[in-house]
This record gives sequence, C-alpha cells and structure tokens, in this order.
Amino acid sequence: MANTGRFVWYELLTSDPKAAIAFYTEVVGWKTQPWEGTAYTMWTASQGPLGGVVELPEPAKQMGAGPYWQASIQVANVDESCATVKELGGKVIHAEDVPNVGRIAVIADPQGAVLSLFTPAGGGMEPHDAAKSGEFSWHELYTTDYQAAFAFYQRIAGWEKLGAFDMGPGMGEYLLWGRGGTQLGGMMTMPKDMKTPDGRTVPPSWMYYVTVADFDAAFERAKAKGARVLNGPMPVPGGQRIVQLMDPQGAAFALVTPPAS
Repeated sequence: MANTGRFVWYELLTSDPKAAIAFYTEVVGWKTQPWEGTAYTMWTASQGPLGGVVELPEPAKQMGAGPYWQASIQVANVDESCATVKELGGKVIHAEDVPNVGRIAVIADPQGAVLSLFTPAGGGMEPHDAAKSGEFSWHELYTTDYQAAFAFYQRIAGWEKLGAFDMGPGMGEYLLWGRGGTQLGGMMTMPKDMKTPDGRTVPPSWMYYVTVADFDAAFERAKAKGARVLNGPMPVPGGQRIVQLMDPQGAAFALVTPPAS
C-alpha cells in the first residue's frame, strides 16, 4: 500500500465537540461535515476530509485522559501490526471494524504515547498536499526515550531516520524521521520537568502541526478564542515559524507556516 507508514486521519477527542468546532473552524478555517447516521463530525479542508471530532469516550476519561488529538497511521494489516505492538512492549487499547471504512486499533507505544493504526477497507485515502493551508504537515513525539520509541515505530510503520540535530544544552537531540525520503516529523526525549500551563507533568504524547497561510492572523484568532500558548511563536530550522497551543478544552496542537519556497 502506497500510504503505509503515513498519517492519514486526525481525530479530536474532546469534552465539548460543539465548542471545539467553533474554535477550529474560526482559527484554522476548517469546515465540518456530518458522518451520515452517526454522532461523528468530520473536519474538511480544501482537499476534502482530513479527520473528525467526537466526545471523549467515558473509558478514556476513567483512565485519566483529557481532551487530545489522536492520529491514525496506515498499516498493511491492523491485526498483524497489533501483534507486533504487543511483542515490542506496547499496548492495544481497543480494536474494531468500521463498516465500509476499515479496521482501526488504538494503541499505546512502550513509553505510553497513544495513537491509532488503520487499514482501509478499500484503496484508502489519497494523500493530501501537506503544504496547503489547513492540512496537518508535521508530527512530533515527546517521549521518555526517543531512541527506543523510534525503534518501535520503525518496526510498526517502517519509518526511516532522515537526520538529527542538537537542540542545545539540556535539550538533547531531535530526530527527524519520514518515509520514502520525505520528512514527516520529529521526536525527542522530553525534559523531566516539562509541564502543561496548569502545572501537570506532560506524559509521552504526540503534537500535530497544522499549516496556516496567514500564521499571525491564525495565532491572534486562537488567542482571542481562548487558546493558551505552550511554546513560541518561534522560527525553526528550514525557515518556517511555529507556535504550540492548547485549545480551550485542553487539547494540544500547533500552527506552522507553509514550507519556505
């Protein structure tokens, strides 16, 4: 499958879907589309659907999860991949068939970061151009041991190491990874004292970056709509600018300028 190892869907699990829809449609410019016959709402951008929003499930709340973004990696066979997840020390939290869509499994990697694995029922989604405004373009993992985490995802998703750089004193190395020679994201070992704005220790987790054509305007809209700044705005290698935010319900996400031409 051409999309194996790539992120293909992005879901917001939140405490207030209606308020979250009002926030992201204003800040990022997404539109929404109902999933016929369900309570599920899809996010759509100029290239079509890219994810969805749903209320945080009760079992997740009982496990202590707050609102968060969960993305799906396409794999050739979900059940085979889940067996490898368990073999490597990860956990399979939930697996199910979605009629006419495919099979999905929510997993936690050995360090505890959560995402999902997906095998489409048909040919799968055509890849979106991540440089376009409104598209997710970067995937960043904060973990307790980035080398162990990369070894895990290398087996699960076939990712390749495409580079690394030193982030400076006390920060360590930032690993660049991707697929087919194309960079898709990075990962790093978190500082031990990494905290959220409300003082909670940040667990191993993923941060997803949305490309926005007018970065400054989107950032101002986010602040006006109640987002809290986690980090930035700041320039990053390659000539882009980023800002990491927490939406009003508490889910972390980031904005990034289009690739430098």
